[in-house]
Amino acid sequence: MNIIIRLFITSIVAYLLTKILPGVHFEGFTSAIIFALVLGLLNLIVKPILSLLGLPLTIITLGLFALVINAVIILIADYFIDSMVVDGFWWALIFSIALSIITSLVNSFVSDKE
Repeated sequence: MNIIIRLFITSIVAYLLTKILPGVHFEGFTSAIIFALVLGLLNLIVKPILSLLGLPLTIITLGLFALVINAVIILIADYFIDSMVVDGFWWALIFSIALSIITSLVNSFVSDKE
């Protein structure tokens, strides 16, 4: 049940972020739900591989390369989802940073109440 709540929170935050950020677009809330599912799968399968390959750069940049890996994951999700459009790498980077911060805050409030 906790996973479903987290996916729903991610989809709500992602959908609301597309209303604020002009470089990321969803066709509707259903697209945001699909995005949350695809993002979860990519974080489970692809992100560990990219993190391992980018470990030297992550160490050299003191962890900032992890932000680039998150942006690449967003761009990969954009590739797989036809109803989602990201206008470029920088918008993916901004979107991934905002999505990470806001979902972390919301998830911490939700987990505190349980």
